[in-house]
Amino acid sequence: MRRDYFTLDTDGISAADSGRPVITITYEGPTEELEPRFRRGETPLGGDEVDVTFRLQSPLDDESSVGVVALADRVTGEYVLELNVEAEAVLAIIDAVGEEGENDGDYRIVIEDADGTELATYEKSTLLVYDPEGELLRDRSLIPSGVEI
Repeated sequence: MRRDYFTLDTDGISAADSGRPVITITYEGPTEELEPRFRRGETPLGGDEVDVTFRLQSPLDDESSVGVVALADRVTGEYVLELNVEAEAVLAIIDAVGEEGENDGDYRIVIEDADGTELATYEKSTLLVYDPEGELLRDRSLIPSGVEI
């Protein structure tokens, strides 16, 4: 599935916003290709069955740093989707979730098609960030307390 079929938008990341930070991923490709990826057999994937990661493709201190956001099936390891994004968008969500407030350390991911039809929604508290060499950046990741990685 082509990464350029996807775009990422964020909401709830500024101090003026109230509520939970939201990542909205819009898919502009053939829906029949994407919908089966949100199921294992006939069962829809739940939020606890999907892992979210962000792997940098350039150093974090690079002003125009970019990377790949990936959602993967936790059991099979298969990618549900991948998309290229600017690091600034993902780090803004991480910063917003990390701040004390109404979000309880959680954020929401909404996947929708180009018409705005919701394909999947996940409530998440973990987002792992990796450097270009694949090393986990613990200080930039969202890792709930009590979780060992």
